[in-house]
Order: sequence, then C-alpha cells, then structure tokens
Amino acid sequence: MLVIKPKVSTYISLSLVLLILISGLVYILRDFAYTGSFGIWFYLIACTLITLVILMLLVKMLAGYRFITAGRDQIIVKLPLRGYTKTYPVAQILAWEEEIVKANKKEFRQVTIAFTDKQSISVSNHEHEAYADLVAYLAKKAGKQKVKSKK
Repeated sequence: MLVIKPKVSTYISLSLVLLILISGLVYILRDFAYTGSFGIWFYLIACTLITLVILMLLVKMLAGYRFITAGRDQIIVKLPLRGYTKTYPVAQILAWEEEIVKANKKEFRQVTIAFTDKQSISVSNHEHEAYADLVAYLAKKAGKQKVKSKK
C-alpha cells in the first residue's frame, strides 16, 4: 500500500512564514497603538493586506492537509481536519492527468485524479511524499484513463 502524505518540511516552512507574518501584523498594530508614527491609511492598508495573506496561507495549509492511500485496486482519500474518508475503487477513476512545469531549473509535477462522483484530488511532487510511486501505480492500474497531453 502506498501512503501519500504531506511533506513535513513544506508545513514547517509555511508555518515559519505564517509566524513571520503574524509577528509583523502584531508589530504594526503595536506601533499604531503606542506611537502612531505613520498615517492611518498606512495602518489600514498594511493590516488588511497582511491579514489577507495570512488567511490565504492558512486556507492553503488546511485544504492541502490530506492523506491518500493507494493499493489493492482502490484509492482511499482521508481529510483528517474534516473527518472525511472516502474509498474509490480504481474502476471509479474517470480520468487522471500529470502536469509538468519547468521553472528556475526545477521540475514541478502535479497529478490530478477525477472520479465518477465528480470529486477530484491533486497531488504534487513538492508537497507530498511518494508522488512518483502514485504516478507509477496509476499508470499500471488505470493506464487507459490517462489524459493524453496535447504537446
């Protein structure tokens, strides 16, 4: 059984960025409360932008936290924060596609799997462990459902 789970290093780095943003927001609010060295518009715009970035980062972290198990002709998707577990037989795979993007001398890969119940999951090589094993499993078990690239 393949277990595809989030990389710990990705969540550590995102958490560090989140802590830096929160400390920056606290610093700006503290500066506004005690000294007020900038105009009110600076504080309004800066706090709004930083809060939006914090919320988007939190949503990305929470939405991407999932475990996928593949094996025995089935794929099990677990979303622990929602308490959601769904088992899909390989026969329920409608289509799957692997996208490859080369940027800054690095290769980013993402596979998207669509199921017959109109649900889909995406797994990338930079955010999840055992990515290559999942692609090999899909090629072996659901090779006919692979979407042919236009290139």
